[in-house]
Amino acid sequence: MEKIRIIHTNDLHSHFENWPKIRRFIKERQKTSAEESVVTVDLGDFADRWHPLTEATDGQGNVAIMNQVHYDVATIGNNEGTGNAKAQLDHLYEAADFDVIVANLFDKEALRPPKWAQPYKILTSKQGTKIGLIALTAYFPLTYSPNGWDIRPWQEILPELVQRLRKNVDVLILLSHLGVEEDVLIAKELPAIDVIIGSHTHHLFEYGEEVNGVLLAAAGKFGLYAGEVELKLSNQKKVYHKVARTYPTQKMLAYPEDAAEVKGYWKKGEELLENQKVAYLSYSLTNEHWQARSLMDETLKALTFRGNTEAAVLSTGLFLDALEEGIVTQRHLHQILPHPMHLIRVTLSGEDLLRFVLEVEKNRAFLRRYPIVGMGFRGKIFGEVVYRGIQYDATNRQVLWKGQKIKDQQMYTITTVDHFMFVPFFPTIELAGKVEFLFPEFIRGVLGQYLEYKYQFPKRD
Repeated sequence: MEKIRIIHTNDLHSHFENWPKIRRFIKERQKTSAEESVVTVDLGDFADRWHPLTEATDGQGNVAIMNQVHYDVATIGNNEGTGNAKAQLDHLYEAADFDVIVANLFDKEALRPPKWAQPYKILTSKQGTKIGLIALTAYFPLTYSPNGWDIRPWQEILPELVQRLRKNVDVLILLSHLGVEEDVLIAKELPAIDVIIGSHTHHLFEYGEEVNGVLLAAAGKFGLYAGEVELKLSNQKKVYHKVARTYPTQKMLAYPEDAAEVKGYWKKGEELLENQKVAYLSYSLTNEHWQARSLMDETLKALTFRGNTEAAVLSTGLFLDALEEGIVTQRHLHQILPHPMHLIRVTLSGEDLLRFVLEVEKNRAFLRRYPIVGMGFRGKIFGEVVYRGIQYDATNRQVLWKGQKIKDQQMYTITTVDHFMFVPFFPTIELAGKVEFLFPEFIRGVLGQYLEYKYQFPKRD
């Protein structure tokens, strides 16, 4: 008889506040007896650029933290995959002491797996049991493709891979960054998989769930839980017992030095960002969007400049603070715009532009103080929607383009953030618009480039 334990983490999103507890938990659980083997895995979204250390190091600070517990295998989430430019992701895992696996991501030009990853990994336990690990990440072609990647749906990859690996392994585990609905569907269609460890949708299976004989495990988000799967195998290396458990970090012992460690990660990131100077403002840019010298106005100008459009749309909730007079650094930009959001250029007919503006106006009062989470947003409320180049005549229900009435069949192009397409309030963008993602910058990078161009440092005599 043999026992195999799989320790798993997922969707940490650079929330290091529980990391010291998780590290101690993992190291303790990695201690084994002669008849027991342990595999340690991470399911992706360990890195999130809302944290200054992640931003300042392009996620390599996160990999150094992961190295503290000696993961055997990790996969990527969408925050690693689309939150980094291709060149950044290509270098992200250079110092990793673990293997990265992902089976459904390919280099768009070479049409081959990334140089830093394998589609699967086969590990051998102490007693010679072959453990097959496959990993898949979330299918977001709209954001992967313009970033130089070819992402495939699991249906094109997984059935053949399961069929091939099942012949060569005793235990088959899927590390899924696809979300709970996809995991359930996979369990129903591919019962040859023994365990699916899930993530992406931040779901929690406190004691696991079984679907079609497949054990589903998941440990929530932000390091609030650590997870463990226990398998028991017969002498013929057949799995006859499998169970999943989660362990809340809230109940784990905290050490006095934990808080200082967590603060240290934040401080190091801010120091690195503070050293990157961007521009010099001779006056403050207020967070009150109706003022002449407002941060909103300058950011809308930056969007039209980067998108090469005459109009742009943003919401005030994106801006978490103002920019004061003086030197602007990357730390300031990260503080006011921590969101991992890319720009999109959206082309609509005049008729559809009117529909989009009416969607905005219908939801305006509701969104003004609406708390929103996810989809790239790292603030508190959605806020007031502000246009540049577009005016709405509420009396006549008319949309004006730079002061002129729009023509139904004429095409118009605006620049905004991808968040506006992901939220459910403005369906016209996705349903009727021609959408082009602008890579690789986030919104703060676009603003930073504009400020650097417009507000240069004073010349020294």
